[in-house]
Amino acid sequence: MADSKREIERKYEATAETRLPDLSRVAGVFAVAHEGVTELDAVYYDTEDLRLAADSLTLRRRTGGSDAGWHLKFPVASGIRDELREPLSDTLPRSFAGLLRSRVRDRALVPVVRLVSARDVHHLLDAEGALLAEVSVDRVRAERLTGGGATAARTAWTEIEAELADDGDPAFLDAVERRLRKAGIRPSASPSKLSRALAETAPKQQKKQQQKKQQKEQQKEQQQGKKSPAEGTRRKPTAGDHVLAYIRHQAEAIVALDPAVRRDLPDSVHQMRVATRRLRSALRTYRKILDRDATDPVGAELKWLAAELGVGRDLEVLDARLRARLAELPRTLVLGPVRGRLRIWSAATRGGSRRRTVAVLDGKRYLALLESLDALLAAPPLLPAAARAPGRELSRAVLKEYGRLADRTGHALELPPGHDRDLAVHEARKAAKRVRYAAEAARPALGRPAKRFATRMKAVQSLLGDHQDSVVARETLRTLAVQAHAAGEPAFTWGLLYGREEAIAAARERELPEVWRRASRPRLRAALEG
Repeated sequence: MADSKREIERKYEATAETRLPDLSRVAGVFAVAHEGVTELDAVYYDTEDLRLAADSLTLRRRTGGSDAGWHLKFPVASGIRDELREPLSDTLPRSFAGLLRSRVRDRALVPVVRLVSARDVHHLLDAEGALLAEVSVDRVRAERLTGGGATAARTAWTEIEAELADDGDPAFLDAVERRLRKAGIRPSASPSKLSRALAETAPKQQKKQQQKKQQKEQQKEQQQGKKSPAEGTRRKPTAGDHVLAYIRHQAEAIVALDPAVRRDLPDSVHQMRVATRRLRSALRTYRKILDRDATDPVGAELKWLAAELGVGRDLEVLDARLRARLAELPRTLVLGPVRGRLRIWSAATRGGSRRRTVAVLDGKRYLALLESLDALLAAPPLLPAAARAPGRELSRAVLKEYGRLADRTGHALELPPGHDRDLAVHEARKAAKRVRYAAEAARPALGRPAKRFATRMKAVQSLLGDHQDSVVARETLRTLAVQAHAAGEPAFTWGLLYGREEAIAAARERELPEVWRRASRPRLRAALEG
């Protein structure tokens, strides 16, 4: 696993004549240590069409300085990035290739820019000598390595960079910035050295293409947002516009979450699975907007991906639930090596599920799904209803999903407690999730009614979800009890936990009629219809 750190920094415009002000006058700074000048030589890699740069990702191989090696940076927020590091080598580290797979896919990574920097480093220290931040004056020379024509394009500039020390307070950089501004130094217009180098060394033809693209986008915005002289009407978003925007957002979320899942970041599998389910739900719900002949094959692959992601996510949820239930018991009721057996079960099941998830993300089927999503968005199979006003079309689709939920909930309530009811409640839960996702997708068009409707459906989904989690937990607790008994261990605690989960499921079944009554109020449905 690559080393990682959270990088919090700010960049400022400078010239060759710029001098740093006295930074010892910044609040909290006891001393400024001049560390001298370091020569850095970095080659940045990307695809020919600059896919990494388009998503603000940075991949470089750098020599010189204390952190020579391969660096991969993911944006977190403005001025904040997660930086991963691998040792210096001649080829791209395998771990980085995996983290970039969802964006690069089958495209080759090639050198695009070389940056040579002379970094004049100053350390801001507190009274105990601890590092608060590093402020450097960087004199940069950039050379375009690809797409620059016969003669490589070059540029040069000077900038100031202030980087917060590890675990430092971001507010400290505010104090540094106030001091720099007072000296007439202003924030840089470029978020990174790479983005500036790409912009300033872009071929003339490419710059013209970018300018034409920007002009077309501006003209399109004017046509959509201003009154047309010929028609005198405002072009409003259609039902298709809203659905496609939602689908695009979820597709982009899948790609963006891929590296987080590979890094095993908290909640990443869950978020990626949710994006997959939301996308599939939108394709199924809005069949009057998008042609099923084109979307059904994509939906089938999304169902497959959600199922694969579900293996790891369901185990995460189950493990957390069992640990929480065990923690609630008094010590006198925990008989035998219960916690140890639970840890062994968790390590065995979750370790295997993680390897399986990464294998899925490395597979050709997954990459083919990403390509099909790109193709779907590039040439959406819109039906005539897509050109209509969104209000009626979207609300109609949401209410159709609601009707399916009402049927399944009514069926579940009619059944006596037992296995058949458990299955019926699970089916109602899946329907509730689809209604919620449909309402969330329609919210930009329908406003508060859709938001309120989604909130009520989430309440139903949460209750039914807790019931289903209890069903799954009981199955696992029975298995653990059998294993404990076979090993000669007391099975009392496992049986006690089983009984508690059984009581929780019964309580959720008693609560369901009232929760459903509140969620199915006629006025709420009428407001959604508008």
